[in-house]
Amino acid sequence: MPENESEPTEPIDVQTIRHLGRLMKKFDLTAIDFNDGTTSIRMRRRGGEAVSMPGPPASAPGPLPASAAAPTLPAPIPPPTAPATPSVVIESPMVGTYYASSSPDVPPFVSVGTVVREDTTVCVIEAMKVFTDIPAGVSGTIAEILVKNGQSVEFGQALFRVHSA
Repeated sequence: MPENESEPTEPIDVQTIRHLGRLMKKFDLTAIDFNDGTTSIRMRRRGGEAVSMPGPPASAPGPLPASAAAPTLPAPIPPPTAPATPSVVIESPMVGTYYASSSPDVPPFVSVGTVVREDTTVCVIEAMKVFTDIPAGVSGTIAEILVKNGQSVEFGQALFRVHSA
């Protein structure tokens, strides 16, 4: 029997602890509890570091000993938020099929990061074999393309999100 009741009866698998730490970092987790029947591991992250706190074996009855209780961590401070860039949505003026370029062998009219003016053609919409150039109608930078090439679109459907200049 161990001298101290808070000591685990079996050695802790360091590989498992390292793996759990990598998972916490990869998925930006602040806490993780691992239990495989005989071993119980509780990890909490302070700032950017992972802290490992082995718990009692799962078969141990009763409350956690005072030495194994999780310490109270300060609340994380949220990062400062940058002022939101105003954005505008370019909507489809008609029902039809969205095309990003005038033909399959030509590059698209716009892509994310393209600076557009009000008269810049952003796409073509085909309805009943008639192809209509669609102007941006706003000035700014394309932040997001909300439809896929060849997709059917409805009147008023959002096509692009533009960060206005």
